[in-house]
Amino acid sequence: MSDPEQVLYGEKQILENKLEPIPNPAPGRPYMITNECPEFTCLCPRSGFPDFAVIRIAYVPRDYVVELKSLKLYINGFRDRHLFHEAAVNTILDDLVATAFPTWMEVTGAFSVRGNIRTVITARHGERPPGI
Repeated sequence: MSDPEQVLYGEKQILENKLEPIPNPAPGRPYMITNECPEFTCLCPRSGFPDFAVIRIAYVPRDYVVELKSLKLYINGFRDRHLFHEAAVNTILDDLVATAFPTWMEVTGAFSVRGNIRTVITARHGERPPGI
């Protein structure tokens, strides 16, 4: 039996995680990467109730792409953070841009209905190249 005070390995990975850039395997070709995170959750800063969302990340890489395990752990790190929807989406965009320095990036948070209102937040960085 494990000690209930012991931090589980997954929790430890989330706590210690840093977003990781890796070299773009095709830096001479403009292309789009799309990631979808369907189990995003954070906490409402007013009530403490959980908010759920699908986070969609689309970007055109320059020299780096975001390593996927680090992205998964990063997204999971929001589950105990008190953030408004707008702050969550803009924080994700800012952190990913600071990690990968993309040509263009868009982060959309489609939050579950709360109080009969569905909220969708979209934040962008850079110019989307024509034809992509």
